[in-house]
Amino acid sequence: MPLLDQFGRPVEKSLLRQEIAGPTISGVRSILSEHPAQGLTPGRLGVLLREAETGDAESYLELAEEIEEKQLHYLAVLGTRKRQVAQLNIQVEPADDGAEAARDADLVKDWLDAEPIQDELVEILDAVGKGFSVTEIVWDMSERQWMPARLEYRDPRWFEFDDIDGRTLQMRDLQNQREPLAAFKFIQHRFQAKSGLPIRGGFARMVAWWYLFSNYAVKDWVQFMETYGQPTRVGKYPASASEPDKAVLLRALTNLGADAAAMIPESMLIELVTISQGQGGTTTVHKDFLGYCDALISKAVLGQTLTTEVGDSGSRALGDVHDEVRRDIERSDAFALGQTLTRDLAVPMVILNHGERKRYPRIAIGREETLDIARVSDALAKLVPIGLRVPEAWARELVGAPAPEDGEDLLQASMPDPDPDDEGGSGTGNDPENEPEDTDPDDDDTADARVLRAMARRLRARANAADTMDDDIDAAIDLALDDGWRPLITPAIEPILDAVRAAGGYDDLRRQIEDGSLFEGMDTDGLAALLARLSFSAEASGAG
Repeated sequence: MPLLDQFGRPVEKSLLRQEIAGPTISGVRSILSEHPAQGLTPGRLGVLLREAETGDAESYLELAEEIEEKQLHYLAVLGTRKRQVAQLNIQVEPADDGAEAARDADLVKDWLDAEPIQDELVEILDAVGKGFSVTEIVWDMSERQWMPARLEYRDPRWFEFDDIDGRTLQMRDLQNQREPLAAFKFIQHRFQAKSGLPIRGGFARMVAWWYLFSNYAVKDWVQFMETYGQPTRVGKYPASASEPDKAVLLRALTNLGADAAAMIPESMLIELVTISQGQGGTTTVHKDFLGYCDALISKAVLGQTLTTEVGDSGSRALGDVHDEVRRDIERSDAFALGQTLTRDLAVPMVILNHGERKRYPRIAIGREETLDIARVSDALAKLVPIGLRVPEAWARELVGAPAPEDGEDLLQASMPDPDPDDEGGSGTGNDPENEPEDTDPDDDDTADARVLRAMARRLRARANAADTMDDDIDAAIDLALDDGWRPLITPAIEPILDAVRAAGGYDDLRRQIEDGSLFEGMDTDGLAALLARLSFSAEASGAG
């Protein structure tokens, strides 16, 4: 059974290593051009476009090439659109999760890694302007594998679409006859700015008329500047002037145009007359029209204007909207290019080396999706405390932080002082929040002690604010502030501190937290009794 390509055509392996669509010294595949843009008129342009529709697109394609050379704004926006896609990341996605699919994908990926094709992609994207492009694959089998040795861009003038369907691309041979494209030899990329025949899908057809109009405007503008760029020179001579005197005056007027200097008799007069704005001398009509043409071309090629032109007004928000339009176009172009490379490059590589498959690896082109770390971190800070379970490995991958090794120093959040007035400064007035702390030279100022003292001061503040201070609450607060808190908090804290010191690492400590064993030795009875008394006293006094 013969080997068939992705379109069902038999593959002739003897042709794979040859260049079959290169230029020739003589014949139809010549690099010379007729330059149809020279002396182009509306009538001639209409003829070129109609010929392209009926199967003879050579002159139209030559014109499309010249438009890129002569209309610099079109060249800029077209180059932006092509290079923006050509520089995107290229990935190869396996057809499925199986080992066979992974092997197929690795075959294509290894070649792309070894042979960067960004420059070739720019050539393939020539279809954006002309509607289609053809790139010939020259294969190599020196390492007992069929691999593309070169990707050669081919002049689109050497190809024509079928007269019947207008879509099947054929190559012009040396006798100017059309022949089908050889299997596994060509990357055919199509671009459709609008629905219809492929030859009418490129931007060159839409831009051609505006190129013609702007070309006329440029010629008129140059002539206008030659005529009105210098003031009109008017010479006046007296009625008694002889013919030789008049000749002297005329030479003086002529010299003023070239040398800006002249010599005339005293009895004669030369005036320099300038054309005012109202008379059309300094009008900007030509400039305005050319700017209008450029804006239309920008809208056609890039979908918007703010990323290429500076308008009279605008905003950053509007600029962001226009840039997003450009991103949408980028994604569309990248998706279409990836489909073309999958069909005409990845599929032949797999079939030639591994045989036919039901599914083939996919070449995907595009930007890597990135998350806004600041927004995600803010969301996690709010959601995790209320029960959202997030894998630590995912969070580390998100921020790019590696897992710590055993014994490494770790970054830790310092516990903020619950009461900023605790550290330094003395109280003023009767504000309990600003009262000096009860200090004891033998007291180790641990975080637990500071927290408990802050809780006690807040209870006192609430009592003062409600004017319901009584002896019971004072007694409870005093008890909390003196050394009476130590025998209450120590049984609750020490077992946890001992477990932390004995833990084999972060994972061990995390396991104890998850299974609850870390808290088994805590004795909170005394602390609970104290808090109960404080709560009862507050309720009884009306401060709770």
